[in-house]
Amino acid sequence: MSMDFHAESSAGAYASRGADPGWVSAVAGIVDLRGLRVVDIGCGGGIYSTAMAQMGALVTGVDFSARMVSDARERARGLGAGEVRFVQGDATCTGLPDGSADAVLLRALIHHVRSIPAVLAEARRLLIPGGILLIQDRTMEDVLAPPSAEHIRGWFFEILPHLIDVEAGRRPDIEEVDRHLREAGFGAISHHRLAELRRSYDDLASLRADLLSRTGRSILHELDDGQLALLVDGICARIARSAPTDQAIREVDYWTLWWARADHRVQDAVSAAHRPG
Repeated sequence: MSMDFHAESSAGAYASRGADPGWVSAVAGIVDLRGLRVVDIGCGGGIYSTAMAQMGALVTGVDFSARMVSDARERARGLGAGEVRFVQGDATCTGLPDGSADAVLLRALIHHVRSIPAVLAEARRLLIPGGILLIQDRTMEDVLAPPSAEHIRGWFFEILPHLIDVEAGRRPDIEEVDRHLREAGFGAISHHRLAELRRSYDDLASLRADLLSRTGRSILHELDDGQLALLVDGICARIARSAPTDQAIREVDYWTLWWARADHRVQDAVSAAHRPG
């Protein structure tokens, strides 16, 4: 079964950790967010919205789940995160005004949506000319990175290979995203791979508990309880063989990070191409 982002049982699933300082540095190396109006579409529990507010941005987080919006508001209040607000809305129809954003973030979103072009069109509508779009998601190259005591997610696919098919059905490749960006009116497209610290665990028992709770991992909702137990037992056994079990465990995830500019010249050309002759 897929994850139900609206369910009460999802409370806290995407709000219980902080953004990796390495992620903050990677974004700061692309764009100085201080004073910029940023829209975080698919903000979940507000982890990255609050991080960007702490970087000096004026942030609006948007999520289709009332449960997630509630979590995000609670998180922001607890952190005293600065200029950040959260609203419920669809990724293809946020309800925010045209040209109201200097930057838009789509983090871990596009693999969940039915239409990437529709989401990019909404992001383009929100951005001022020259505004920047940031997309963070996994390609199959990221998914299939070799497992290790740090890249724990890699063991999902070694232990339960059928999960590769789940990922292959929802993960875009770099060329596909680049094409969608060009067609949506974006230029100056770049990307690079990002190794992001997801979380540190005090010990193996803490990791086991986190995995069994499926916290922040939608793919684990594709498993029944028996399959999940098999997976977690296998991961813990592999880590125990490769590293001391009484030491902290760092979990690192691999992603691809794209950035592009809303290019009015590209948008004008796209519009002209679709005008009646």
